[in-house]
Amino acid sequence: QLQASGGGLVQAGGSLRLSCAASVSIFKFNGMGWFRQAPGKQRELVARISSGGVTDYDDSVKGRFTISSDNAKNTVALQMNSLKPEDTAVYYCNADGWWDDSGVYYPNEQYWGQGTQVTVSS
Repeated sequence: QLQASGGGLVQAGGSLRLSCAASVSIFKFNGMGWFRQAPGKQRELVARISSGGVTDYDDSVKGRFTISSDNAKNTVALQMNSLKPEDTAVYYCNADGWWDDSGVYYPNEQYWGQGTQVTVSS
């Protein structure tokens, strides 16, 4: 129920913008973010933004990546600048916790996107 887009192949130093939209009918997510998984490695958190706009970044991307969201549309984007070969991975968008239209909160639920490949050549 999350659709991610925007991956691709870029040279080192270049930029890409990832976007993710929710197709489920909910009122608001508690938080949305991006994870990535490189070959042979575990999935790791890249960036997350809360419904209140609080952001959290992995140290490896601080100053280079910017996460943003639109709570009204339940979308999240990741602007990636100064890309490095070590950023190469499959990127997954994620949403954790939500309120439905009746105001009921589901704190332990998560949605995942299908993953989009980002490849940075040296």
